Amino acid sequence: MKVILRKNIEQLGKVGQVIDVKDGYALNYLIPRGFAYVAVKGNVKAIVEEKKVIEKRELQELKNAQHLASELEKISVTIPIQVGEEDRIFGTVTSQMIADSLLEKGFEIDKRKIELEETIKTLGIYTANIKLHSSVNAKIKVWVVRE
Repeated sequence: MKVILRKNIEQLGKVGQVIDVKDGYALNYLIPRGFAYVAVKGNVKAIVEEKKVIEKRELQELKNAQHLASELEKISVTIPIQVGEEDRIFGTVTSQMIADSLLEKGFEIDKRKIELEETIKTLGIYTANIKLHSSVNAKIKVWVVRE
């Protein structure tokens, strides 16, 4: 069955692309979830208009992500935590803790977007990567200090 994609799907293609998929996949997954239209003339015209709107929205999201990344690059986060002997942390510093610290500074970032290069188990300075957009990342300094 030929369908027109309404959203970018990593394994299939990009918005507006006409692809050929199995009938069951199209009828049971792609079309009901709004990921695709059946490829007929009327839908081809509709997807052209929809594609313009999507491109404008994606461009705006990219600009917003770039602006937020430049703001995040300027700040650092301090996380006070209890330590034991030899400055070992009880547990680890999680992305949720970093997200909470960012929220206190006025940046609402989902914890799933924060990637730690290594597990934080000792005091020190670390770098956290925040994935804001598919092509925009921001790096922030995370200071883990004694409480």
